[in-house]
Amino acid sequence: MSEPVSIAPRTVVITGGSRGLGAGLVQSYLDSGDRVATCARSRTPEVDRWESDPETKDRFLFAEVDLSDRPTTTAFIEQVIETWDSIEVLVNNAGVARDGILAMADDDDIDLVIDLNIKGTLHVTKLVSRRMLARRKGHIVNISSIVGLSGYRGLAVYSATKVALDGMTRALSRELGSRGIIVNSIAPGYLRTEMSHGLDEGQMGQIVRRTPAGRLGEPADIARVCQFLTDPANDYMTGQVLVVDGGLTA
Repeated sequence: MSEPVSIAPRTVVITGGSRGLGAGLVQSYLDSGDRVATCARSRTPEVDRWESDPETKDRFLFAEVDLSDRPTTTAFIEQVIETWDSIEVLVNNAGVARDGILAMADDDDIDLVIDLNIKGTLHVTKLVSRRMLARRKGHIVNISSIVGLSGYRGLAVYSATKVALDGMTRALSRELGSRGIIVNSIAPGYLRTEMSHGLDEGQMGQIVRRTPAGRLGEPADIARVCQFLTDPANDYMTGQVLVVDGGLTA
């Protein structure tokens, strides 16, 4: 019998990985034996746990970074390269939302959402894709949203940024595909994270009733799809937006 093939740990960068969906993604890749670097605007108890756990502390790196700050973002990516030499996977998860109808939106809030969700994501992707191009391999996943596929009142600016991510996915898949780099988007529906805590019981119940799966999503539901898309064996499926919403938009 042939010996089982051992898979070397990869270096995975996940933006916005300190809480909610991002924390679920970080945990998933750590559980897979990968090295994970993540950044967020502030640390959380989850970050403290990963840094102190003997099982993960040597495979985990965290930095306080606001992606709209380019020098700080650049320093973070350089730190990852210095620590682990390469980046095989990038998951663009960081994002911010501001509710309210566009006619009454504060200009500073509009700038905040665009600077982080679009400009910050473009910048970190540029930095990482350069390293991937040199090695002729890599996987990039952009976390967009069903909000970018269906109209939601009060989320015009946020929706615009998520549509932008899906457009970036399609364009980058063409730019990078011939160099062995796979690029896809995941569009989650409503998840049971702090992002849904602002909904009252009636609103939550309405969403669940409209969802064929009969429940809100969990970070693990998204993490499984992300693992599939970034599996080293996936060298063909690229340029796609996978909707993971329990059938809500079906």
